[in-house]
Amino acid sequence: MTNIDTSVSIAGLTLKTPVMTASGTCGYGLELTPYLDLSRLGALVVKGISLEPRPGNPPPRIVETSGGMLNAIGLENIGMEAFLAETLPRLREHETFVIVNILGESEEEYGKLVDRMSRQEGIDGFEVNVSCPNVRKGGIAFGSDPDMLEKLVGFLRERTEKPLIIKLSPNVSDIVDMARRAEAGGADGLTLINTIRGMSIDLESRRPHLATVVGGLSGPAIKPVALRMVWEAAQKVRIPVIGVGGILDGEDAVEFLIAGASAVQVGTAHFRNPAACIEVTEGIGRYLERHGIQDVKELIGSIRLEPSPVA
Repeated sequence: MTNIDTSVSIAGLTLKTPVMTASGTCGYGLELTPYLDLSRLGALVVKGISLEPRPGNPPPRIVETSGGMLNAIGLENIGMEAFLAETLPRLREHETFVIVNILGESEEEYGKLVDRMSRQEGIDGFEVNVSCPNVRKGGIAFGSDPDMLEKLVGFLRERTEKPLIIKLSPNVSDIVDMARRAEAGGADGLTLINTIRGMSIDLESRRPHLATVVGGLSGPAIKPVALRMVWEAAQKVRIPVIGVGGILDGEDAVEFLIAGASAVQVGTAHFRNPAACIEVTEGIGRYLERHGIQDVKELIGSIRLEPSPVA
C-alpha cells in the first residue's frame, strides 16, 4: 500500500513521523549521524541542558538490569552557552525539528534558559524536565508537587511562544492530576514517562552497582507502567501526549499510539542499536500497511475496551 500518511501534529509542529528520540539517550543528536539521517526523525530531543555545565555523578553510573538499565548520570551536560555556540549551529544543518530538554533547580533557572533560547533560530520547542529538585523548596522535585508544577509551567508559558512539552515523572501517586495541572499551566504537550527509581546490588561485594545507590530504571521493564500512564493521562487532557518507556520496535510504538499517545520517543534502545528510531518508524509503517490503514492518526486512542464478540 502506498501513500501512507505518517505525519502527526504535536504542540503546533507537524512531524513527518510520530517517532522522536528520547532525551539523554543519544547525546545532542549529532552522535547519531554516523548511523542514520536525522531528517528521517519526527523530531530530535537533545539531552537536558542547564544554565551552567554540569559534571554529573561519579561512576559507576550505568548498570544493565533484567529488561532494562539503571542510570544515575546526574544530568551531565555542557551548559547552555556551549550548546548554543558549538552544537546548535551543527544541528541547524539537518532538516528535522529540534526540541531542547531543559532543567533547573529553581524557577529562575528555567526562566533564564527559556528567555535565552527562545530567541535562537533552530530551536523549535522545549521539553521541560520537572524531575529536578527545587533547591528553594527543600529539594522537592517540581514534578512531584502539583501546585509547584502548575506554577512553573505558567511561569514559563509567559516567557515563550515556542511549544512547551512537560516531561512528567512516574514517581507520583496520581499521574492524571499532574497531567491536568501541567495542561492548566499552559503546556502544549506532555511526555510520559521519565525513569522509575530503582537500585541494583553486587552480590559479591554487597555494594550497590551505582555510586549513587539509586538510579532511574528505563527499558522494556517499564513499558507496561508507561503504557498505563499514557492511557490514563490521554483520556483526561486535551493536549497531545508523547509516550516513552521500553519501545524497542514498531509494535511497541503502535501500542502507545493505540493507548492514546500522539507520538513516541525511543530511548534505551539506542544503547543497543543507534538506528533504533528508524527501525521503529519502519515497523510502524509495516503495521499500517498490514492492516490497510492509510493514516497513522487513525491509530491514536483507538483502543477497544468493549468485550470481544463471542465466536
